[in-house]
Amino acid sequence: MTLSYLRDSEYSVSTLVDVLIYRAKHQPEQKAYTFLKNGEQEADSLTYQELHLRSRAIAGSLQALNLVGERALLFYQPGLDFIAAFFGCLYAGVVAVPAYPPRKNQNLSRLQAITADAQAQIVLTTTTLLNNRELFAEQELELGQLQWLTTDVLTNELTQSWQQLKLEENSLAFLQYTSGSTGNPKGVMVSHGNLLHNSRAIAQCFGHSSNSKGLIWLPPYHDMGLIGGILQPLYAGFPVVLMSPVDFLQKPIRWLQAISRYKATTSGGPNFAYELCLRKATPEHLESLDLSSWDLAFTGAEPIRAQTLEQFTKTFAPCGFNQKAFYPCYGMAETTLIVSGGEKTELPILCKVDPAALEQNRVVNVIDEQIDARTLVGCGQSCQDMSIVIVNPESLSVCSEKQIGEIWISGSSVTQGYWNQAELTEKNFYAYADMGEGPFLRTGDLGFLQDDELFVTGRIKDIIIIRGQNHYPQDIELTVEKSHPALRVGCLAAFAVESKGSERLVVVAEVERTYLKKLNIQEVVNKIRQTVVTEHGLDVFAVVLVKTGSIPKTSSGKIRRYVCRTAFLSGSLDVVQDWSESPESTKKYINLQAEIETILHKLQIETQG
Repeated sequence: MTLSYLRDSEYSVSTLVDVLIYRAKHQPEQKAYTFLKNGEQEADSLTYQELHLRSRAIAGSLQALNLVGERALLFYQPGLDFIAAFFGCLYAGVVAVPAYPPRKNQNLSRLQAITADAQAQIVLTTTTLLNNRELFAEQELELGQLQWLTTDVLTNELTQSWQQLKLEENSLAFLQYTSGSTGNPKGVMVSHGNLLHNSRAIAQCFGHSSNSKGLIWLPPYHDMGLIGGILQPLYAGFPVVLMSPVDFLQKPIRWLQAISRYKATTSGGPNFAYELCLRKATPEHLESLDLSSWDLAFTGAEPIRAQTLEQFTKTFAPCGFNQKAFYPCYGMAETTLIVSGGEKTELPILCKVDPAALEQNRVVNVIDEQIDARTLVGCGQSCQDMSIVIVNPESLSVCSEKQIGEIWISGSSVTQGYWNQAELTEKNFYAYADMGEGPFLRTGDLGFLQDDELFVTGRIKDIIIIRGQNHYPQDIELTVEKSHPALRVGCLAAFAVESKGSERLVVVAEVERTYLKKLNIQEVVNKIRQTVVTEHGLDVFAVVLVKTGSIPKTSSGKIRRYVCRTAFLSGSLDVVQDWSESPESTKKYINLQAEIETILHKLQIETQG
């Protein structure tokens, strides 16, 4: 593959290792990455040459341990040590497995599942995190028995022992464990070819050049933060400033202040990030911001709200923010990252549809402003040589523009499948439509195409069916979120449970920390019930208010509704207060259902085994 983003148009690359070696040779002193401590102060930076040398030192150490082809868990706080370790694995021919570093008093079941599934041979980390290794022994994790390597103390002398390998485009680069919004995490096998193809697609869609400047707070363990925030700047040859997602969440205005300070051109995140800024920004903050450099504000990973885009533009336009900067897009780990995006410098495309028809998987456009409509935000058209089709998930027939179906994708960014899960890989990555087209990746997402513009409506497994009508949980969650100020933005889950032979609606919501000591449960429940009945015609069966930061989420910030539902049934939610329509009967039926589902789950495991 020849890259137009490299100054030598004849330079051919097969891997990201080739890209970094090129940058280190031709732009050795150019600053590649800068990390902000507390989201505000420059703590460290790396030039291309410095990153190249640190990566070679780590790679030399890994090769000396005979780990070529093996898996290595990466345990790092967000920062430059993680980046060096990731490239160290690529240089060594070791398969990187990015993961959240364990924390004290944390439920480590997901991490334990990843460790066992990846069959990791070593853990790469820092000296500080290594000192917490006793946490794993207490929970009898396999992690405590693995070999550990602290990469922050390695010296550049080790670069001499590195042997450059002949890697190809189909060589496995790393395992991206899925966020697990509807089940256990699965290791997506991402090749070097996948990374190059998707990096090129992002660069072309986003209009990146060496003059671009990035500002990213997204977690480096997730595809959007890693591929979009860390690898994309290297590929296109522009600098990026990084900050921890925790620093952003604690004080969202830090994100916008950093964009203003560093004159960033590219930044973004899920819809909730823009909502947090709207909620937390003060008039004093607005006076000091200059967002005129920000020409691409990408948004994805969760439902994109037209109202959020409108309110954000209205609020921050006086700071120089241009509505045309908004860039809705769609992607997932199974496609490396991006699948579709719009035209840069054009306004996001909106589509108003009849919500009643939507519940029946039909698309009926609404033009009359007097009629209630649901406004959907388009996620653009397919990038580069990727193809999107909408298929009825049951009949496998291709849908018309007026039908909602499952989103299927094909193209060079579609990854190699799931690690050690051949049957699931065959089912999800090698699907064929009824006329023989394929193979396609089945995304599990629902949506439709209109004039080649992709509109995403939800996930198949999350759909709530009550009295024969489909209800999208994200719509209910938004309604509930706005019903009372005590409820946290983007921290709610709506799902259905069975009671007395029928499906009933349950809402779980985090409480703002400032309301924990003054919560009026009856007032909040009444507001929730009233708004849900008015907006959706549904009775709420139960409301559970949980502690701040306790609702199950994926690494990209998506609500894990299935996990939340399971925790509700098992009674393991971190409850502040709760309410139900009929407490005694509710408890009886929920306990019974939990027992049944536990038995079914065990049977399923035994059958699979």
